[in-house]
Amino acid sequence: MNTILITGASSGFGKACAQLFAANGWRLILCGRRKDRLEALAEELSGVSVHIAVFDIRDGRMVRKMYSELPEEFRRIDILLNSAGLALGMQPAQTADLIDWETMVDTNIKGLMYMTRMILPGMVERGQGQVINLGSVAGNWPYPGGNAYGGTKAFVRQFSMNLRADLHGTGVRVTNIEPGLAETEFSVVRFHGDKDRADSVYAGMTPLSAADIAETIYWVASRPSHVNINAIEIMPVAQSWGPFPIHREEKEK
Repeated sequence: MNTILITGASSGFGKACAQLFAANGWRLILCGRRKDRLEALAEELSGVSVHIAVFDIRDGRMVRKMYSELPEEFRRIDILLNSAGLALGMQPAQTADLIDWETMVDTNIKGLMYMTRMILPGMVERGQGQVINLGSVAGNWPYPGGNAYGGTKAFVRQFSMNLRADLHGTGVRVTNIEPGLAETEFSVVRFHGDKDRADSVYAGMTPLSAADIAETIYWVASRPSHVNINAIEIMPVAQSWGPFPIHREEKEK
C-alpha cells in the first residue's frame, strides 16, 4: 500500500486530496494545526489507514518531532504533498503588514523546506518517491497586491526545479502544481476572515474547485515511474492575462 503525507490537510486542496487518495486505497498521513478538523476528516475516511499529526510546519523542531514519532507502518512515504500555504492581505508593498509578509515566508517557504528536507532522504535511499509542491500562478505572473505572496510562490517554483536538478539519477520525482483562481478558504484567510470580501473574488465567474486540483494531483501521482511532470499551470477558463498597464502623465492644457 502506498503512503502519502499531506500538509495543510484540514482544508482546501489538502483535504480534497486526502479524500481522493483515500478513495483509491492510499495510506494517509494528515498534517495540520487544527486537531478537530483532522480528527473529523480521519473519521470520514474510515476504512483506510490514517495517521494524523497536529503540528505547525513553521517550527522545524515540531517537524522533526512529528517525523520521529511516525508509527512504523507510516514511515515509508511515497509522496510528500506540500499543500500547506496561505496568502495574507493585498495591500501594496509600501503599506503592507510586515507580520503578514513574515507569516507567508515562514509557511510557504520555510515550512515547505523543513518538510522536504525531512522526508527526502528516505526517498533517495529507496530510489523512489515523489515531492508534489503547491505553487501558484502568482509565482509566474505579477499582480497588484501580490508582492510577498507571489515572491513565496516564485520560490516554490524555483525550489522545485532545483530539487529536480539535485535529484537527477535518484528515481525521485518532483512536480510543482500552479493553480489560478480557486474557491477554497484561501480568500477568507487572505482577507483576515472577511467572507463578504472573499466571496466577491469569485462573483460572476466559475473558479477552480479543490476537487479540480486534487484530480490533477492524483493524475500526476499516477504517472508511470519513468514519467516526471515538471509543472502544471492551471486556471479557470474565466481567468487569463491582461495588457501591460501604462501610467501616463496628463499634459497641461
